[in-house]
Amino acid sequence: MTKIAAFQKTQPVSSAIAAPQSTGGNYAKGQRHGGNFASDSHAATAKDFITLLKPGVLLLVVYTAAIGLFLSPVSLHPFLNLIVIVSIAMGSGGAAAFNMWYDRDIDSVMSRTKNRPLPKGLISPNDALSFAILLSTTSVLILFMATNALAAALLAFSIFFYGVIYTVLLKRHTSQNIVIGGAAGAFPPVIGWIAATGDMNALEPWLLFSIIFIWTPSHFWALALYRSKDYELVNVPMLPVTAGIKHTKYQILVYAILLVVSSFSLLLVKDLSVFYLTTASILGAIYLYLTVRLFMSDQPAHSMRLFGYSIFYLFALFTFLILDVLFI
Repeated sequence: MTKIAAFQKTQPVSSAIAAPQSTGGNYAKGQRHGGNFASDSHAATAKDFITLLKPGVLLLVVYTAAIGLFLSPVSLHPFLNLIVIVSIAMGSGGAAAFNMWYDRDIDSVMSRTKNRPLPKGLISPNDALSFAILLSTTSVLILFMATNALAAALLAFSIFFYGVIYTVLLKRHTSQNIVIGGAAGAFPPVIGWIAATGDMNALEPWLLFSIIFIWTPSHFWALALYRSKDYELVNVPMLPVTAGIKHTKYQILVYAILLVVSSFSLLLVKDLSVFYLTTASILGAIYLYLTVRLFMSDQPAHSMRLFGYSIFYLFALFTFLILDVLFI
């Protein structure tokens, strides 16, 4: 408690919500069927259902899937490209909706998530789960019909990985939840590549996978540092809660270094120019600067600056990659 209090000011919690007394995932188990959730979704709007898809995450998923499609040696018809992107987006949205359905108990307590549609009583749990299942199954079926079974199978596995392996099995039980669970968000470029080629043996899409996979811990732990009170309140074992602030900062620094190194791995398989080398170096240098500053600081704002930049970093890195392939 003292380590966290030194990093972040205590946020007021409603007296109607008592801090959980159990450890690990027991809070969730004890509260799973509790709470005042809606019995129907009559008050919901289209925007509320879109919120279930986690649009911010969805944008990154769509972009990285498009990168995989673009870099593949096989060009699909533009309409098929659109179908692939929409299918992957639907699958990602379905997994996100399942995550919100399963986490509705802790979401209603955490300040960052208490205004989501389920905690606010706008969408009923049954409707949220049905929505998640509909999106997930439809996305896999469409991708299978439009491209190939391998791409559809990997999409199905990525949905399962995020919805079950991360959300159910990892998130509430281990501080390495983000490290392992990050694989779910790293699959889109591989799915895009396989949708076009039918081949999963090429090295390039897996290097894209590795960049996103290595990026995820430093990205999310920066947010977890700032929101550590939330996770402590609901006994979710995020690294700042289980290992403390200092160790989390150290791990962020380690993964940031690995991320910058991995960003140059594409030079091994793509005929990229000094343009990509230079832009990747500049982006990586800024990432490391923000990480070191966070490591040496006790100011919570520095963690959110790194979190914000990490999102820009990934979009920019892949954008410069495409620009190099297209014009250099």
